[in-house]
Amino acid sequence: MPRPRCERCQRPLAHCLCPLIPSLESRTRVVLLQHPSETAHALNTARLAALGLVNAELRVGEVFTDLAELLATPGYRPVLLFPGEQAHALTVYDETDGRPLMLIVPDGTWRKARKLLYLNPLLEALPKVTLAEVAPSRYRLRKAPEPGAVSTIEAVVQALNVLEQPVNFDDLLRPFEVLIEGQIKAMGADVFERNHGRL
Repeated sequence: MPRPRCERCQRPLAHCLCPLIPSLESRTRVVLLQHPSETAHALNTARLAALGLVNAELRVGEVFTDLAELLATPGYRPVLLFPGEQAHALTVYDETDGRPLMLIVPDGTWRKARKLLYLNPLLEALPKVTLAEVAPSRYRLRKAPEPGAVSTIEAVVQALNVLEQPVNFDDLLRPFEVLIEGQIKAMGADVFERNHGRL
């Protein structure tokens, strides 16, 4: 029989993260487009990001039929958070930035994220933005596929910390860190050190 789960954070009730999830305001609108294969992932960091930001939403799918309507939301400049040669490094908002960004964030493995772009040409056509400097990932339970790879929630926090400085969004990472600590504890220090290096 499956363990009862919290409907909001999707964690088992005994490990509900809701008390740790903040409610942070941001000028930037964050739209997380999650590949369906990510929804059952134990860490599901896109969901945590959407829950912790007032001006954010999570959409799950492969083809997003209402994308044109979403991108035309008044008051925002839509951009895609995705690294690449054409991507511009994010910088702090200045007085000439009349409209804040709508930050579209694909959530999935690199392969799945690229597939989302391929299946949704409107995404592929958006201006791309990236982080000039990427802080090391705190996601100690997996080996990064390439240098500078971070989880979705870490990418969102780092992007908002650049755009909206001096405002800081690190509180968004609290449930993520507790989740990782819980998984390390569940697997045991010996197993963790054998597979992932030192604690």
